[in-house]
Amino acid sequence: MTELKGCGTALVTPFLSDGGVDYAAYVAAVDRQVASGVNFLVALATTGETPSLSREEKTELLRLTHEHCGGLPVVVGCGSNSVPATLDNIRLLEPYGVDAWLVVVPFYNKPTQEGQYLYFKKIAESTDKPVVIYNVPGRTGANMTAQTCLRLARDVENIVATKEASGKFDQIAEIIKESPEGFTVLSGDDDMTLDIMEVGAGGVISVASNLLPAEVSAMTAAALDGDFVKARAIESTLSPIFKACFVESNPIPVKAGMNILGLMEADVRLPLSYPAEPTFSLMKSLLAGR
Repeated sequence: MTELKGCGTALVTPFLSDGGVDYAAYVAAVDRQVASGVNFLVALATTGETPSLSREEKTELLRLTHEHCGGLPVVVGCGSNSVPATLDNIRLLEPYGVDAWLVVVPFYNKPTQEGQYLYFKKIAESTDKPVVIYNVPGRTGANMTAQTCLRLARDVENIVATKEASGKFDQIAEIIKESPEGFTVLSGDDDMTLDIMEVGAGGVISVASNLLPAEVSAMTAAALDGDFVKARAIESTLSPIFKACFVESNPIPVKAGMNILGLMEADVRLPLSYPAEPTFSLMKSLLAGR
């Protein structure tokens, strides 16, 4: 598998006003990502509202992602909060086109560091695909420390990367500094991407690139080339959008933006709620002319 570097887009799932999945809009969105130069695609993760999808919807979305990925790597969210549930997701999704698994730190359980280590080791040893750790304590209630991440990176051959959304710069920098060769750190926060790329991160799994894939890709490409003057100049135009994508729970704002761009309806599934009017107004002001 191609190394996961640059811009990977955490794909949204479009819904119709009657509640069904808008597969046509999804295909068009994937095609737009590929044409805009992103480096890899991330399907069935947080931004895709995966917890609200049926098994049949997950497999069809993944089938379409693989069919339209244009040869780009497809990273697929499969994590749950138990070993049997995560392995069940792997068995369900593997036939539909998976290059790597994105596995979130188990949520609600609040596992210890040892529990996290043993869980990820068990999952990784149960598949021959590469595994990307997803650390997002704001959603899971449990942070994976740098020490646990590094232990997994050293001990488990097919744990190849981490998506770090802890917001803890010192923790992320320690992982980057101490990680073994071939292990990649990816930003899980658009607005921290360049800060951690400057100390060696490989790129981002982005929410905002659903809206502006070419621009986010250009930013990470410049950073990977070592041209941080160019990268920061691009970031300065994107930073307000990075922040706007989180004025309500992700992916509510980005769906408002996608609607403004004429790409899909803004509908989400409960327990998320339709974007508030101030969110639409903010996105309209930021996306005007784009």
